[in-house]
Amino acid sequence: MAVPKKRTSRSKTKIRRSIWRDKANKTALKAFSLAKSILTNRSKSFYYSIDRKLANSSESTSMDEV
Repeated sequence: MAVPKKRTSRSKTKIRRSIWRDKANKTALKAFSLAKSILTNRSKSFYYSIDRKLANSSESTSMDEV
């Protein structure tokens, strides 16, 4: 097993960790944006059929709760 010869500096560790977090934040933002576009029926990358019976029943139940 390979073992590092010297200790990694704290600044280098923080830089690598921030890059890792930025990638995760960017991916999460993209996923959230895609979910919002699907929910508002503005998605251009997904094609799916909507069962009108299910859509109407879910709308009526959500209106009853309000």
